Amino acid sequence: MTRNRTTLSRRSFLAAAGSLTAGLSIVPRHVVAGGATPPSEKLNIAGIGVGGMGAADINAVAANNNIVALCDVDVRHSAQTFKKFPNAKQYRDFRKMFDEMEKSIDAVVVATPDHTHAVAAMAAIKRGKHVYCEKPLAHSVHEVRQLMKAAQEHKVVTQLGNQGHSSETIRQFCEWIWDGAIGKVHTIHAGCAGVNSGIDNLARLKEQHAVPETLDWDLWLGPAQFRPYHPVYLPGSWRGWVPFGNGTVGDWVCHVVDPVFWALDLGAPSSIRAEVKDYDPKTQGDAFPKGEKITFEFPAKDRRGPITMHWYSGTERIPRPPELEADKKSVETGAVVIGDKGTITYGSHGAGGVRIIPEEKMKAYQQPEKQLPRVKGHQSDWLQAIRDGKKAGSDFSYGGPLTEIAMLGIIAIKMPGTKLEWDAQNTKFTNSQEANQYVNPPCRAGWTL
Repeated sequence: MTRNRTTLSRRSFLAAAGSLTAGLSIVPRHVVAGGATPPSEKLNIAGIGVGGMGAADINAVAANNNIVALCDVDVRHSAQTFKKFPNAKQYRDFRKMFDEMEKSIDAVVVATPDHTHAVAAMAAIKRGKHVYCEKPLAHSVHEVRQLMKAAQEHKVVTQLGNQGHSSETIRQFCEWIWDGAIGKVHTIHAGCAGVNSGIDNLARLKEQHAVPETLDWDLWLGPAQFRPYHPVYLPGSWRGWVPFGNGTVGDWVCHVVDPVFWALDLGAPSSIRAEVKDYDPKTQGDAFPKGEKITFEFPAKDRRGPITMHWYSGTERIPRPPELEADKKSVETGAVVIGDKGTITYGSHGAGGVRIIPEEKMKAYQQPEKQLPRVKGHQSDWLQAIRDGKKAGSDFSYGGPLTEIAMLGIIAIKMPGTKLEWDAQNTKFTNSQEANQYVNPPCRAGWTL
């Protein structure tokens, strides 16, 4: 087998990475401090949204650092985190936290519901704080673009919380694709079998419920348009509601699509079309459907040809690849990547590994030498980048465009059956004014970026 491990796609990726690094002159914290402290100095970290995934993120960055402030609008949901870090000052409103502690904070972890990611992350960035933000980065294409711009202007170190980006699996996948293991990729079937939908609870919204004393509902709403409190929204279930979450596509694209986005330098799609069953956005538009299939078309780039990616959520499942042996389980959350010389499957978050199918082809494949640096952990990668004054692996210049794919898919769900033509350079759809209204939806007064 003839090998050409220095493919143009890899060269283009490395060149792009180099230019981005050159354009982002991050100053290490010890330099900012006048050289009086070493690069290994403990960072003062604040958390915004510290229940659920936020608790896990705070725990991941706590070792050898100072957790100085914790902010959450739901003191019951975040109680364990507050208890674990008794020396951290407690807040409900991150704006008040920054007003009082701006000079005492170096970096911020944002793990609020999706609709408040952008306002919290932007508040930190504008104050020169390094930011780790859970995926998806934002709640609209406009928010994604604004966060990318601000992070570059303020020269802060950022990281999107798509933990699989720091896995061994994604690096293996990239190296195999660049090695030509399955030839030229032309089709991707990706998706997640999970369901994030509020449809079954739409009728319950007519009920009236008192706001729990432990929750500041107005702060929880943040930039979302006002609506009465209802327990079907939180905690956690907000993902299935359009005003607050991003459904299954928004929850999982940043994980599942990450390997192909990196390896194939996908960039932005030129068109998006959603197929949705048993869903009417005009009458059920506050909730996400239980499943959808979204087709993204990516134009040819460098030496690779055009690529079609089909996304499957919830009730719509990734088709079983014909090459897969009968006794093997098909991919439910992950991707099937098809080239002109074979097929690769992989799971999400680095789980399930990466495999060429069928197994006889996997056994016959001579794996290439490792080309990409390995990292010890996703949050650790961000922390080390802060200390070294470098870019983290999934910083906003990378994680932003990845998130944008999900945001475009969500717009397509709101207009099922319509093929939307996307002009990424000018941030607009060229064939639908209706779709353009979702690119930058209005925020509630007092919560603009």
